[in-house]
Amino acid sequence: MLNSISPEDLFVAFGLDSARIGERPFVQRRLSDLRGCFADTAAYDAALAAEDPVLYEVTAVEPANGDGQLHYGLGILYPGKIGDEYFLTKGHYHSHRPAAEVYVGLKGEGAMLLEDEHSSESRMVPLRANSVVYVPGHTAHRTLNTGDTPLVYLGIYPSNAGHDYGAIADKNFRMTIVEQNGQPALRERVEGRG
Repeated sequence: MLNSISPEDLFVAFGLDSARIGERPFVQRRLSDLRGCFADTAAYDAALAAEDPVLYEVTAVEPANGDGQLHYGLGILYPGKIGDEYFLTKGHYHSHRPAAEVYVGLKGEGAMLLEDEHSSESRMVPLRANSVVYVPGHTAHRTLNTGDTPLVYLGIYPSNAGHDYGAIADKNFRMTIVEQNGQPALRERVEGRG
């Protein structure tokens, strides 16, 4: 197995300021790519009419597939808000629902929104530098930047996990995270839930 993995996948350097892993391609998501993710659709439309900023970027490393193998991604989520809702990622389930994931906070202040697929129980878990968030299987997860500097994090997941963005696009999360009295708070979503 070791011979089948390129040396570039065995050791990689990354940048905290750019969230880039070597020369690997990255995915960039703009505000226009997140239509339907924010609860306040009027605030979203007004913000998008003014500009279409980059909200986040992710670089993935997928060295090997197969039983017991891992993939990982380095993400950077920029600060900002739409209405009182923090900038966020699309969020997803894993295609292989039992797959768990670990997020390691490297820089900045943020939160993870976790929602159990079966009970719809939602939790807000802090994600900041020098912290780890465990995302159990069968759990939708979304990252939010609750600070005023970029949030940089590493996600580590089984190679067979896959990403199911469609389930979230269809029904969205039951809750959202908003700024309330200067602090992040969970609030039930009243708009933008199918």
